Amino acid sequence: MKRLAAVVALLGLATVTAACSGGSTKTSGSGGGGGLFTTIDVNRPGIDASAPANPYNPKGNSFLGYNSMKLGFVKNHLTDPNQAYPGIAASWEVAPDNSSITLHLQPNNKWSDGKPVTAEDVKLSIGIAYTQGSTAFAITPGAAGAAADVQVVDDHTVKVTQDMKNPSMKFARGVLDTIVVPAGVWGSVLPADFWDKLKASRGEGPDAEKAREVITALGEKIIAFAPPKDTSAGPFTLERVNPGEALLVKNKNFYNAAQVAPDQVKFLNYTGNEQIWNYLIAGKLDQAGFTAAPTDVMNRIKQAAGSQLIKGFSPVSVGMAFNQSKKPYDNVHVRRGLAYLIDRDQVTKVASPEGGTPAVTTSGIHQKPAQEWLGSELSALEPYKYDVAKAEAEFKAAGLQKKDGKWALADGSPWKVSMHAPAGFSDWISAEENIKGQLTENGVDAEVVTTADYPLYLEEIAAGKYDVGFWLLALGPAPYDIYQRLFGASNGWTNVAGKIAHAAPGKGGNWMGSKETIDVDGVGKVNPGELTGKLNAASADQAKPIMLQLAKAANQDLPAIQLWDYVNTQFTNTSRFSGWPEQDSDVLRLPAGVWIQLGMVKKKQ
Repeated sequence: MKRLAAVVALLGLATVTAACSGGSTKTSGSGGGGGLFTTIDVNRPGIDASAPANPYNPKGNSFLGYNSMKLGFVKNHLTDPNQAYPGIAASWEVAPDNSSITLHLQPNNKWSDGKPVTAEDVKLSIGIAYTQGSTAFAITPGAAGAAADVQVVDDHTVKVTQDMKNPSMKFARGVLDTIVVPAGVWGSVLPADFWDKLKASRGEGPDAEKAREVITALGEKIIAFAPPKDTSAGPFTLERVNPGEALLVKNKNFYNAAQVAPDQVKFLNYTGNEQIWNYLIAGKLDQAGFTAAPTDVMNRIKQAAGSQLIKGFSPVSVGMAFNQSKKPYDNVHVRRGLAYLIDRDQVTKVASPEGGTPAVTTSGIHQKPAQEWLGSELSALEPYKYDVAKAEAEFKAAGLQKKDGKWALADGSPWKVSMHAPAGFSDWISAEENIKGQLTENGVDAEVVTTADYPLYLEEIAAGKYDVGFWLLALGPAPYDIYQRLFGASNGWTNVAGKIAHAAPGKGGNWMGSKETIDVDGVGKVNPGELTGKLNAASADQAKPIMLQLAKAANQDLPAIQLWDYVNTQFTNTSRFSGWPEQDSDVLRLPAGVWIQLGMVKKKQ
């Protein structure tokens, strides 16, 4: 899938001119240490020179891990969502019952203006997080994993307590994900009575509702805030920006500055994947996150001097999801029959040869953590290997008719599998075209329909406009998040203040339309949404048997066919820097700025 904040159509490999700088930049040969590190922000195309150095602004010239810092940077762990590397916080302790986290700040960290980073900076930043709808700092009544109290213990210690009425095992992660800004610069964005308003918002009635509205309204003010200059506690600070590039320079006050190899970092502008391809082919980038590319382009990238691909676990899969409000997809035998007609190895080879591995089966979990959660039970699940005879048996069990070599609905009317994908998602579209060919070859009429962009795609799929669409699954590592994709709001189940409610198909955003209860072989009758809700507060040991029941339910009922598990593929170049992460490293989903600030990346000797 294209990793762009705004989806840009792939128009083929086009010639791109080098972005011109607004002034001279120090190169590796000009002295002063580690030289220039060049990259792109793979999550955000287009540099807006007029945007502020504001980490909350979608177009802001704030780059996570470089001049924007979190309390901690979450590791890419298979099953534990709360493991993290230090950031603004040097260390932390989580209470045994998960009721609080106590943060200890880096003892020698300073902002780029020379002022120390203190607990008051953290408290202000948490206040800002409340206005942005942060998970740990949500103001929605009864929100899972929300903080109940923020206490400044001393200048370098902050304790955050969880509201245990509806706890979440991801509470520590939610706190560590907080971006920290300097109170001396940002203090004016929150009113003097903010914390009183926050206390009032936790109640009930009109006054509490009004307080919540006031806090939410502050979000827009914060997004628009433009600091007079970039004041950073990260390894770099923004020096200048123009439409072609953003230039950051080393922050000598950063707590680990001695281990930061580059003197400068340059982010190059791009508007589409084809420009990233050209940068990589020309060897201009020291690092770039994964960008989908056709095989011929990928081969040219690999041939560039110093080019290196590093691969690791990415906790996400893609599935072919069904709208069971539409016939014949309400019949499980139809869904199983389609699963038997799709060769997942072939689909993956065509759609995502470098960025995916074929799903071993449909479990709802990426195959790597599935081995941890399910153990030997994983191999006991039905694999749905390509099998035409089994597909035909399933179609017949559903009452479908075969006329002149083509499958029709039970009443004899024509049947066409209409698959949808957003324009620009090259791997999804390639996959659907391949599936179309496989189905057509076996007597199932099929078509591929593209939607203008991803936001419209999400809007229309949620409205129940599609029969079949591609859907991201297995968003780990938290068990609750994994199964929310199959048995959450999109399939009728919502978690409000710890209580699970179910909406009928076509109501309340329920576009998948699975049955509320499923009779699972070897398990009995289960309510998948209620089981998923239990995962929110479950420990790892408590989660394992629940995960197994949900995997069996997903495997038997097939609300979606799991096609491939994504692989996190990073592009790096060894010509100028060394010390890159190892294959399968748990830092691979973090920005390269975090690799740099941890002292991993070194100037090549």
